[in-house]
Amino acid sequence: MTVSFHKDTQDHAAEGWQHLLTLIDEAAADGRTEFTPFRGMSAAERRQVVTLPSTIAKLTAVRRLVLYGTNLVRLPPEIGAMTNLEVFEPYTSHRLHWYPYELTRCIKVTDSTVSTRVLYGNSKFRPPFPALRPVTHANQADFAELDPGVWGTTAVRTCSVCDRPVNQELRQVWISSRVGTDVLPLLVNACSANCLATLPKPEPGYVPTPHTGGSDIAQPVGR
Repeated sequence: MTVSFHKDTQDHAAEGWQHLLTLIDEAAADGRTEFTPFRGMSAAERRQVVTLPSTIAKLTAVRRLVLYGTNLVRLPPEIGAMTNLEVFEPYTSHRLHWYPYELTRCIKVTDSTVSTRVLYGNSKFRPPFPALRPVTHANQADFAELDPGVWGTTAVRTCSVCDRPVNQELRQVWISSRVGTDVLPLLVNACSANCLATLPKPEPGYVPTPHTGGSDIAQPVGR
């Protein structure tokens, strides 16, 4: 069995996307500590949104983020700038099978509610991870314009580990780590082998090292 990333790309002209941009601006301006944007959007608008804007980086006062029942297929690395985040709730967002490694920068997260059965490598069903390319050089791909069905994202600009620009080579790996009360499959976009070498050990009971996914990766037996 093989799996691949969702290929959906965000329509930036969609009403739902424009509404979400406005909601983020409002939340950043008033410094609110709880952000539940999809509750204020129509069902049609919610269906139009497959990722979050990079402007979520402005929500540094938010302590609780609720992404309940969305059509999201990926989250941007800028979520790592939400450093006061304590409660993370993407529950019943059933197309979110993985998360960006930058989420580990939200070190205050102590509580999470995630639909774990849809996650790559979850402990119950052990579904496979999409296969990643171990290393891609700048002359092999435009890191600013990537196919999300292949890379999981439409662009990689900075390293998930050191936050420096990714402009010479891209190294992608999976790592299963705890965020809040859940173990999440995290996608690392690194600028070098040295950065990959600094990654922590994965959560016990999961693939014991960072890996490049694919059907050949041996996972522990499901619980």
